[in-house]
Amino acid sequence: MIQPTILVVDDEPAIHRFLKPVLEAEGYRVVQALMASEALRSAMENPPDAIVLDLGLPDLDGKDVIRRLRKVSQVPIVVLSARERETEKIQALDLGADDYVEKPFGVGELTARLRAALRHARQTLGNGGIMRCGTIEINVDAHQVRKAGAEIRLTRREFDVLVVLLREAGRVVTHRRLLKDVWGAANEGDTQYLRVYIGQLRQKLEDDPSAPRLIITEPGIGYRLVS
Repeated sequence: MIQPTILVVDDEPAIHRFLKPVLEAEGYRVVQALMASEALRSAMENPPDAIVLDLGLPDLDGKDVIRRLRKVSQVPIVVLSARERETEKIQALDLGADDYVEKPFGVGELTARLRAALRHARQTLGNGGIMRCGTIEINVDAHQVRKAGAEIRLTRREFDVLVVLLREAGRVVTHRRLLKDVWGAANEGDTQYLRVYIGQLRQKLEDDPSAPRLIITEPGIGYRLVS
């Protein structure tokens, strides 16, 4: 069995000393980089299966690393950073990061987010435009949604929102991304409008809409469809 390769990019040697054995115990091969330039060169010469990326690098901001990588690669990127401002998370996600984990972090959370990012990278549309996530199945061409085999009737906008979330299952989708993809660039700031539709989807898809387990809110950032 081929080991997935994870490129860990962080300027703190202590992070590397800690993460390397943890990730190896999870079955990954680990490549390390202390600088952005080193990481970009490594990613181009020997493309990894996923990247764990710190934003605070000495030679280049991590967001610029994401921007450069996304011009040539869709490799899963999980940001690992001590920056707590929501704007930093949103910018990183909008640039193309798959997920964001704050320092200090729990090993279980990081490895779970990494697994989700790798799983998403392997997901493809099935025959006839069928998309699946857990018990949810969408037939894009027929505009049909089923949950555990039972048909769920959605409005056009509800359907469009769900398709965006399902295409990014397991990943955080920012408010801006959802609004832009479904309603267009002119509505990127109308988060209250989006909240109404998310509430309607939860009423139709969640077992208990008051305690959602399928469509999860990432406060101040966006939503995640649990894969």
